[in-house]
Amino acid sequence: MTTTVHEPTTTPELVTPGTATALLDEYRPATDRLIATPYQTFLGHGTLAELPHSNAPLTARVQDLLDEARRRTGERQPMVLGAIPFSPDAPPALVVPEHVRTAPALKSDPLIALPVPVNGNAADWQVREIPAPEEYSAAVAAVVARMRAGEFDKVVLARTLELTAPHAPDLPTMLRRLARRDPSGYTFAVPTAPGRTLIGASPELLVARRGPKLTANPLAGSAPRSADLAEDVRRAAALLESPKDLHEHAVVVAAVREALAPFCRTIDVPERPTLVRTAAMWHLSTTVTGELADPGSTTALDLACALHPTPAVCGTPTDLARQVIAESEPFDRGAYTGMVGWQNADGDGDWVVTIRCAEAEGNRLRLFAGAGVVAASSPEAETAETGAKFRTFLNAVGAAL
Repeated sequence: MTTTVHEPTTTPELVTPGTATALLDEYRPATDRLIATPYQTFLGHGTLAELPHSNAPLTARVQDLLDEARRRTGERQPMVLGAIPFSPDAPPALVVPEHVRTAPALKSDPLIALPVPVNGNAADWQVREIPAPEEYSAAVAAVVARMRAGEFDKVVLARTLELTAPHAPDLPTMLRRLARRDPSGYTFAVPTAPGRTLIGASPELLVARRGPKLTANPLAGSAPRSADLAEDVRRAAALLESPKDLHEHAVVVAAVREALAPFCRTIDVPERPTLVRTAAMWHLSTTVTGELADPGSTTALDLACALHPTPAVCGTPTDLARQVIAESEPFDRGAYTGMVGWQNADGDGDWVVTIRCAEAEGNRLRLFAGAGVVAASSPEAETAETGAKFRTFLNAVGAAL
């Protein structure tokens, strides 16, 4: 098991062409777990040990699993990889792989720019929207009315697309398309149950830990990209000045700071957000950094659990937002808006917000997208935002609304 972890750095790394994309090409569903970050790419093969589901704290169970793997194998830095669902009562899908291969970041590999060969066995997708757009708009309107009456501040409402094809989807090809579309983001494919795979490309880092240093990158407030350059720039500039989106973003950043501050000797939160772009969306972004007060007893997963769920994927107040989500969404989120990532036995790791994703099972794909609803929200605009967010995955699978 080779699990070298590099410090995040802004210095370009010299990469032999094909080193990182080889892991992407070698991914196989069911047995493998691929997690690609802006700094390193991991491909886990097989399962050495699986995290048991129990009432014990998740962070303690993960640390026990890693300590036991270190004793059994002699490996200094065994890793746990996988996904944690949105619901705190649902079982995580975390394992220590039998073998982990590592490579530099996909974005540093020149071969990531090459197009993915077209598969001759393309799927003929049947698409069903759950809920239908008009029902989703009505749910947003109902939530906005409650917020204007002072019941709560924000809620994130999601909807799904169910894609069905005559045969099982080609997950390796989808994964390669997602990675090439946004190679600077977080690309992942992990089993979440027998016969079920979570696959996606998230732009949002929940939290990373390297020794005493932590980084969080909350995203909240979005605008669709435009193929027209002038219009794309106009949308980006408008997002930076939008009172509705700036308020939505500020709520999330304040919650992140409040959750992380107790763990930190120092914490730095910029006063104003910047912009992050993906192939489909502009997002308001704030990079929060800090130095841990006690790195020996605070792991990346400790920090992630303290943050999850942020108002960016749930709402505020959290408990009431969860209740509104359960009442308003006619489906179980599963892994969507949970977290996906890795952690080693020393507590370093990356945990990413599970968005821009789908769950694949048999001949069906279930896509997810949500929008942050505040008192100033427009039901039509939030519905359009979810449609724009679906584009990341629809383009990867060759489907359309």
